[in-house]
Amino acid sequence: MTIGRVIELVLAVILLGAGLWFYTRRPAGGVPEGGRRDSQGSVILFVVAVIMGIHALGGLDYHPTQLEIDAARGQ
Repeated sequence: MTIGRVIELVLAVILLGAGLWFYTRRPAGGVPEGGRRDSQGSVILFVVAVIMGIHALGGLDYHPTQLEIDAARGQ
């Protein structure tokens, strides 16, 4: 795992934590407990964190098949 991927994975974990914090924080302005939560921003952070984590772990890397390798070599 390269340094860049480790940094990307750490950022994904930070974004996941930030999304969790935004989702569970107490809303300002006198909203009663169990009322509105900042779910839209939290969901966006969750989605970005998951995509970054998958990319950092190599889930989006391109791995050509043997047929594609042979075709590129002209065989």
